[in-house]
Amino acid sequence: MNGTMEIAVTAGWPGDALDRLRERYTVRVREKETLLDEEALAAFIGGAHAAMTILADPVTDGVMAACPNLRIVANVAVGYNNVDLEAAARRGIWVTNTPDVLTEATADLAWALILAVTRRVVEGDRMVREGRFHGWRPDLLLGRGLQGRTLGLLGYGRIGRAVARRGRAFGMTVLFHDPGVLAGEAGDRQVGLDALLAGSDVLSIHCPLTPSTRGLLGRERLRAMRPGAFLVNTARGPVVDEGALVEALESGHLAGAGLDVYEREPEVHPGLLDRQDVVLLPHAGSATVETRSRMVELAAENVVAVLEGRPPRTPVGGRSTA
Repeated sequence: MNGTMEIAVTAGWPGDALDRLRERYTVRVREKETLLDEEALAAFIGGAHAAMTILADPVTDGVMAACPNLRIVANVAVGYNNVDLEAAARRGIWVTNTPDVLTEATADLAWALILAVTRRVVEGDRMVREGRFHGWRPDLLLGRGLQGRTLGLLGYGRIGRAVARRGRAFGMTVLFHDPGVLAGEAGDRQVGLDALLAGSDVLSIHCPLTPSTRGLLGRERLRAMRPGAFLVNTARGPVVDEGALVEALESGHLAGAGLDVYEREPEVHPGLLDRQDVVLLPHAGSATVETRSRMVELAAENVVAVLEGRPPRTPVGGRSTA
């Protein structure tokens, strides 16, 4: 029976998890880099019993309706805002994600952005490559030190706490805002959103994308940030109004930004592209061989469990809530 069950995988992954699935199931992997719209996604999943998807895949009610054999959507990401959980529950389809395994890699990348934008690393690299470095000067590429400064975290889940631990090692005071958390670690202090914005020298975003966080950092809230602060986003692009961010940078109110995610990803606001005070990455938060391998292994584990009639390890909705 297993050999006749089919798994549709919408992207190629490192590691051997997919090879292990092939020993028991029929596995189809989409190797193209172009993104799928709803119609193309439904056509690719087709009659498969399981779908291993990425955050860019729009797993809507219509997609699920067009895939009558589907038992599980295993999203290979910690987020799952691309999946219609209500529709999945109504149709008895499990939905899972891959938490924990990408925490440290994403926290590392957040800190890579923090250091890159505060110490002007990308500007310096470009200067050397373009032959504009003519020797050391006392005023060359002066950045901002972090010791004694305040790190603000919008969201204090697994990744937010990992970023906080790194911040404390840099000698920073840590503030956070997360209504779902009662107490912080090692002196990290919960404050209201207004206090977080006004008190942070570096604001790092780690909240999920929900109706209440979409556009949360718009024009007024960006203006409420501490003058000269830096904004870093490795969570979800639509939390930030990119047009308003460009305005805050152009006015000099904010000193810089480091972005790994975008409001209309993969599109980037043109006002960000030529700015020296902005560092841009291509949604690379979990992009280590080890992390991506563990992500797909966990997704595969969830798929096997469901196809064998067991509950998955990391459900976020669907059948378990129906």
